[in-house]
Amino acid sequence: MSDRLTLLTYVNVSFVHVDVMRDLPLKSQLRQCVGPEHGNDMNTTLLALDLGTQTGWALASRDGHITSGSQCFKPQRFEGGGMRFLRFKRWLTDLKQCTDGIDQVVFEEVRRHAGVDAAHAYGGFMGQLTAWCEHHQIPYQGVPVGTIKKHATGKGNASKDEVIAAVRARGHAPSDDNEADALALLHWAIQTCDNAREV
Repeated sequence: MSDRLTLLTYVNVSFVHVDVMRDLPLKSQLRQCVGPEHGNDMNTTLLALDLGTQTGWALASRDGHITSGSQCFKPQRFEGGGMRFLRFKRWLTDLKQCTDGIDQVVFEEVRRHAGVDAAHAYGGFMGQLTAWCEHHQIPYQGVPVGTIKKHATGKGNASKDEVIAAVRARGHAPSDDNEADALALLHWAIQTCDNAREV
């Protein structure tokens, strides 16, 4: 579990930053992150993921709180290559149980990778995620990188630093670019849900 969880408000841009022990159970870590509401009234729990060995995640819960972090699934010494994917699936299940259910999952849809290893890792995580969502009957959607960047910064080819700056301008304090990407994606999903309700 990430050493850092960030909880912040969606409306008045204040946040509570909580440092937690790595070996605490997920439920205990989430329970410590009690803060103000972000002002979203959609009564839906949204999970946004930036998939990879260092997975960024952001969760908007039904009670209006946003929690985010960055979770490492780096292969450990003496374990098989598939173990990190099993750990990822178990982490998803723990997260679902700790939040009393997840109503929708969105993930960053990457079409171009820096190398073969990154492409294989992404494919493995995406396969596990989509199968897990199907098993639990949770709607899921891949969102192109350019769409997320354009919503966050106004341009679809924004750099990592520009995305981080845009997320920080909303009052967040991401620990890395993976968490920033997940937060940017979550805000896109919240806006999309709001627009759909207004139609």
